[in-house]
Amino acid sequence: MDTGKLTTRRRFLCLSGGLAASMVIPAIPSAVRAAQKETGLNPVEDLMSEHGVLRRLLLIYDEAANRLRNNMQVPSGVVEDAAGIIRRFIHNYHEKLEEEQIFPHFSGTASLGNLVAILTAQHAAGQRLTDSIEQYFKPLAVKQAVHSEEQKDKGQKMPAAVAQIYGGTPLITHILGKETSEEKMTASGIPLSKQSLLVLLEQFTRMYRPHAAREDTVVFTAFRSMVSPKEFTQSGEEFQRKQTELFGENGFGKIVESVAQIEQKLGIYDLSQFTPKA
Repeated sequence: MDTGKLTTRRRFLCLSGGLAASMVIPAIPSAVRAAQKETGLNPVEDLMSEHGVLRRLLLIYDEAANRLRNNMQVPSGVVEDAAGIIRRFIHNYHEKLEEEQIFPHFSGTASLGNLVAILTAQHAAGQRLTDSIEQYFKPLAVKQAVHSEEQKDKGQKMPAAVAQIYGGTPLITHILGKETSEEKMTASGIPLSKQSLLVLLEQFTRMYRPHAAREDTVVFTAFRSMVSPKEFTQSGEEFQRKQTELFGENGFGKIVESVAQIEQKLGIYDLSQFTPKA
């Protein structure tokens, strides 16, 4: 089987997910139906299409951060829902596949071993940022309970366990440290809690854009040249098996549709709005 010429189901699923979200679903061409039924998957295309989902989530974070920066309203649920997809689909699935199936091929190489080590460390940093973003949206009563319990035992110092889990981010410092009032403002006039969230969103997008680009242009292409055609095909099949196990049939399409719904809620779904005016 020539894996280089395979058409993955991902192209169909991405299309169908976005169209479903807009409630406009035209007839599916027969060629697309045929492609959907293919059992062979190209794992590099697979991973890159998942990076496409990540990039759409980064745009959601960009828009939310821009609104926070300009004291504009962020629709309820959009950041929380985006962070939930990032946790389930990116951290718990996509990055685990990379670490278990892709990165080990480079661990002993002089040229790419250091790059893979950096990428792995960034996965861990990304998970800490997502922890902190999700922590921001926990009910205030939960935050206060955590704060009271920890301060009773540890005083005003941030617990070592919390620092290790969350990486000592500004948000966690804010929750467990001195600043607890929603009324306190930064020099720019943004409430401190929102400023903390803004910093987290910007840190996440700043790291993951070059992260995904480096994987696409260096790691994934190198992986293709390091494994046999049989191993390459088997990797694709394993990726699809794992995805179905975690997200069910048509799992990728469901994820894309969920992202599209967040984009619609935030007002950034219409692609034409990003076209420069003549």
